[in-house]
Amino acid sequence: MAEMRSEMKEERNRLLRESVKKIASTKVAKRAAEIDRAGVFPWDMAELFARQGLLSVMLPESYGGMDGDITAFCIIAEEIAYACGSSALMMLAHSVGLIPLMVGGNDEQKTRFYHRVAKDRALAAFALTEPEAGSDAASLKTTAELKGDSYLLNGRKCMVTNGGVADLYAVFVTTRPGERTKGISVFMVEKETAGLSIGKREEKMGMHGSDTTDLIFENAAVPKENLLGEEGGGWEIAMMTLNLSRPAIGAIALGIAQGALDFALDYTTKRVQFGQTLADFQGVQFMLADMAIQVEAARALVYKAATLLDQKIFERDKMAALGVDKLSATAKCFASDAAMQVTADAVQILGGYGYLKDYPVERMMRDAKVTQIFEGSNQVQRVIIARDLLRKV
Repeated sequence: MAEMRSEMKEERNRLLRESVKKIASTKVAKRAAEIDRAGVFPWDMAELFARQGLLSVMLPESYGGMDGDITAFCIIAEEIAYACGSSALMMLAHSVGLIPLMVGGNDEQKTRFYHRVAKDRALAAFALTEPEAGSDAASLKTTAELKGDSYLLNGRKCMVTNGGVADLYAVFVTTRPGERTKGISVFMVEKETAGLSIGKREEKMGMHGSDTTDLIFENAAVPKENLLGEEGGGWEIAMMTLNLSRPAIGAIALGIAQGALDFALDYTTKRVQFGQTLADFQGVQFMLADMAIQVEAARALVYKAATLLDQKIFERDKMAALGVDKLSATAKCFASDAAMQVTADAVQILGGYGYLKDYPVERMMRDAKVTQIFEGSNQVQRVIIARDLLRKV
């Protein structure tokens, strides 16, 4: 029976990859350069992904979703990123905004908010980072104080992907200031909440079509029914969310890297210098081989982590015991470092043309950079990996 379920899942994922690859090649790829050039949120891509069910990957099957399968999440992220990093990031940020609800919400909350996503095509976002709480996420300053039937939120979130376009936000705050991780709670906040306003839209190095903004809370009244889990339980939910989403960050990096490798490979077979194609030069062959090694190693790590997470291990002690933290961090760290190296090499192979916006590899290189930074910088990932190693000594 288990073998049959495994075969069914493999077949489902194979069909999913074929379907998303077709969407990416026929629809998304045609828009990628313009999305980057215009620097505006691609609403047409959001609508396309919603119609195709790609924004419901983390929803239960009863809501028309894919039952929270991390492997499926990674497949979608990889194939969309192969064509357009900004479009993939929009999809990923939306799903990450729903994971706190998936792991910490009760049945009533899931029914209420899943309905908005499935029926109303509401977009979601994840709001953890603050101006003074980046890598040190436990030092949140945004507060929530219970007043009657509502919590009043005050403070500012920054670097919120989908911040200006989302309808739902998973917002992490402190309900007990000064207690760091023990005082953190998380709420589902709706965009129409009085006292919530959207701050400036950031101008970024890459991912130009991704909407990145501040969220400003000024006595924003959030119903106490929107608290996920219990007061003080937000840190656990945040860490589980990041563990579940980091392989998908790696998948975005993987898709970008594969796209750069394929473009560079095709270019080397057509570009002639000194009477022969670039592909005939051993130096270029070695570069291509190294790029392929990086991509394949990244793919193995990303999907190994996804496979482990698909066991639905949503308890922190079990995740730690099985090394999920380390594997998730390793996949994200290696894949994003690989993407940065592969895209830089692709630019180098194209030479002067690689530096021009007429060719996609310079966009891929700019888009790849952020994968080393968000969802925990790669320096933080190395801290996570080292702590796991030393805990077992």
